[in-house]
Amino acid sequence: MESKLVIYNTLTRQKERFEPLHAPNVGMYVCGPTVYGDPHLGHARPAITFDLVFRYLKHLGYKVRYVRNITDVGHLEHDADEGEDKIAKKARLEQLEPMEIAQYYTNRYHAAMDALNVLRPSIEPHATGHIIEQQQLVQQILDNGFAYESNGSIYFDIEAYNKKFQYGILSGRSLENVKDASRELDGVGEKRNQADFALWKKAQPEHIMRWPSPWSDGFPGWHCECTAMGRKYLGEEFDIHGGGMDLVFPHHECEIAQAQASMGHPAVKYWMHNNMLTINGQKMGKSYNNFITLEQFFTGNHPLLKKAYSPMTIRFFVLSAHYRGTVDFSNEALEAAEKGLEKMMNAIADLERVQVADKCDAETEKVVKALRQKCYDAMNDDLATPQVISYLFEACTVVNKLTDHKATICADCLQELKETMHLFAEDILGLKAEKSGTNDEREAAFGKVMDMVLELRAKAKADKDWATSDKIRDELAAAGFEVKDTKDGVTWKLNK
Repeated sequence: MESKLVIYNTLTRQKERFEPLHAPNVGMYVCGPTVYGDPHLGHARPAITFDLVFRYLKHLGYKVRYVRNITDVGHLEHDADEGEDKIAKKARLEQLEPMEIAQYYTNRYHAAMDALNVLRPSIEPHATGHIIEQQQLVQQILDNGFAYESNGSIYFDIEAYNKKFQYGILSGRSLENVKDASRELDGVGEKRNQADFALWKKAQPEHIMRWPSPWSDGFPGWHCECTAMGRKYLGEEFDIHGGGMDLVFPHHECEIAQAQASMGHPAVKYWMHNNMLTINGQKMGKSYNNFITLEQFFTGNHPLLKKAYSPMTIRFFVLSAHYRGTVDFSNEALEAAEKGLEKMMNAIADLERVQVADKCDAETEKVVKALRQKCYDAMNDDLATPQVISYLFEACTVVNKLTDHKATICADCLQELKETMHLFAEDILGLKAEKSGTNDEREAAFGKVMDMVLELRAKAKADKDWATSDKIRDELAAAGFEVKDTKDGVTWKLNK
C-alpha cells in the first residue's frame, strides 16, 4: 500500500515518508518503564504518543507488532555503569524480593496506562526473561572485536567500533565529545576508555540480582535488553524504534552501536522521539520537589495541584501539543484541557439529538465535507494532533449550532459528521467520555431523580405556576446543574 504518512526521523533529522520494510507488516519497539516506582507524567507522554502511532498505523491498515519492554534489571542509578540496580536498591530498602518490587510497580503502571486508555502492546517482554538473548548479543559483539573483558565485566570498545562505524550518529555527538564529557573520570575503574559502556557487569557480593555467564556471575548492561528483545521479536531489521528524547543519548546511541557491532548493519529504519515535559516551566524531578505521580494527578493529592484531573484530561492535554514539542504542565493548562475535553465529549454526545433537515445550510455542508480530509492531512503530517483537535473543535461549533436550531444538516452529512468525530476523537486520539459517578447503578439512580425533578418543573410550567418552576431551576443551578429548555425538550448537565 502507498503511505501518505510522513514522520520525523531523528536519525536523518528530517521528515520522511513512512514506507515499512515489509508492508503491510510494521514492527515497532518502544522503551518501556523501569519498574521501581509509581508511574508519573514522564511515563504518560511516551505511552500516549506511541499509543497514538499504534492506533493510527492500525487504522491505515497496517498489521502492527508493537513491542514495549519492562526494565526489571540492569538499570543502574544515574544511568551509569557503577552504583546499585534501581530495583535491587528499592527491594533492599523495603526488605522485599526484587521481583516483588518489579511486579508491584508493573501492576501500578498497567493500571495507570489502562486509565489513560493506552492500548496494551502486542508483546511486553521483561529484561529478566531474556538474559540468554542478552548474553548471546554480548558474545557476538566480543567475537566481532568490538568489546573486551575486564575483571569479569564486558565493556563495549567505542574506539574499535569507531574505526569501522560512526559512534554518535543519532545524537550528533562525536567520539571526542563523549570522551570530553567523561574526562573527569579518566583513570577510574576498569574500562580502557571512560566513554566505553557496560554490556555485562560482574556482580559484587552484595548484589542481589545476578545470573551465571561465561564471564562472571553478573547482570546485563542497561542498553542490551532493547537490542536483544527488539531483534528477537521484530527481526534483525524493523521499522520504528521510539521513546523519550532523553533516551537519544546514551541509550539509543548505544543500541545503534550494539546492533551494528553484532550484525554489521543497522536494525532500525525510523527513530521517533517525544519531547520532554516540564511543570510550571521547570524540569520534573524528585530533587526539584515537583515530582507528581499519575495517581496524584487523578486524586489531586499533591501540594502543586489545585484539584484532581481525570485520566482523559491528562491524555487530552498531552495530545494538545505536538509530540515533538515541549509540554508544560500547570493547573491553568490542565483546567483548559479539562474544558476542551468536556466541549468535545458533549458535542459528540449531542450529535444523537440533532434533528435532520431536508438539506444542509452552506456553512455546515462546507465544514462537514472538509473535516475528514483535514484531519487525515494533519495526522499524515507527522501526527499533528493539535491541528486535528482544532478541526474537531470547528465541528463542535457546528454541532452546537445544530442543537440550538441555528443551522441545518441533511441525513448524509449528519452521518458523515458522526463517523468522522467518533473516528478521530475516539478511535485515533483515544479519548472517551468519563463517568462522574463511582458506578453505573448510582448514575442511573441519579438520572432518575433528575428526571423526577424536571417532571415536577414541567408540571409547574403547565399549571402556569411560574414561581415553582423558576424556584426548581434556580435551586438546581445553585447546586451546579445547568438546565436548558430547547425545542426538543429539556436537557441538563452537572457542571464541574
